[in-house]
Amino acid sequence: MTKRVKVEPLTSEAFAPYGDVMEASGAADKMINQGKCGRYHDRAQLDFSDGKAGISIFQGEVETLPLTLELVERHPQGSQAFVPMSNDPFLVVVAQDDNGTPIHPRAFVTKAGQAINFHRGTWHGVLAPLHAPGLFAVVDRIGQGANLEEHWFEDPYTIEE
Repeated sequence: MTKRVKVEPLTSEAFAPYGDVMEASGAADKMINQGKCGRYHDRAQLDFSDGKAGISIFQGEVETLPLTLELVERHPQGSQAFVPMSNDPFLVVVAQDDNGTPIHPRAFVTKAGQAINFHRGTWHGVLAPLHAPGLFAVVDRIGQGANLEEHWFEDPYTIEE
């Protein structure tokens, strides 16, 4: 039997158990730069056990739906933020943790202008841009020690619209 996961729109409320949605929504927290720029302040909870925050550039292969979900991963020593460098939606897959095992995956599609931050230890799918160029700025922990756990599903899921 094929396990299926339907994609849903990304909202702050639905994504809250897994991380933060970063977007310029609502009124700006303050106006800066001679009143010409709205600042939406501190939109992600960066959380690192040690080390430092670093900004890297990732370029992922474009994916299409339906998509087979075989693997999720997590980073036990730090949060991980993905900020698209284009105005295109991307796929975000997360799963609940049950004593070290990911369960009940959910799939979200961002809208233009949204970025996400996975909380430390959140099971998530790999980078899945839906449009080229698939370029992202990624803010995560830079430091010593392993910060990656992978889980391969015995029975893969199909993510579909």
